[in-house]
Amino acid sequence: MRRRTVFGIIFIVAGLLKLADMWNIVYLEWLWQQPWTTYFGVGLIIYIGIELIISSYQHHPDQWLKRPLPIGDDGKRIVCVARYGGDEYVFHGEPFRGARLDAFCGGIRMDLRKAVITEDEEIDIHTFIGGVELFVPTDVNVIVKSRSFIGGVGNDAAMCSDKGAHSLHITVSNFFGGVSIKNE
Repeated sequence: MRRRTVFGIIFIVAGLLKLADMWNIVYLEWLWQQPWTTYFGVGLIIYIGIELIISSYQHHPDQWLKRPLPIGDDGKRIVCVARYGGDEYVFHGEPFRGARLDAFCGGIRMDLRKAVITEDEEIDIHTFIGGVELFVPTDVNVIVKSRSFIGGVGNDAAMCSDKGAHSLHITVSNFFGGVSIKNE
């Protein structure tokens, strides 16, 4: 069992015990008054912070599930939804006709660097405690509009100098989430 799973179980059990105590189903007031529970809570918070920092620098090749391109109801637009995990979508010369990306407690990585973009396209991105990593080709302009609540958008894509280049209009709504746009 992974450490994250063990800590998840510990948090769930502790939360359920605290709820049961608050609702007077069980009496655990003596447990919360023990000095070791104070130090345990502080130690656990520090450990989680260190674990999050370390895991942010580790990239495992199997961390993203490679999925086929999900075409929406209109037969053109891609609709991607990631819940509690990570999905990766890579274009290998297929035409791109826009997308809607929803990351709910998870992440989406989409690579459009080899996609065929023949006109201006739109990408709608919605995150809730999640993130999206978007790789765009160098021959398109990226125009971003975002609304974020404790989150943000990082646009590191180089602007295309060609006046006739097509544009990707990216509309982002973040709630405790983030979006990263890059060429590399």
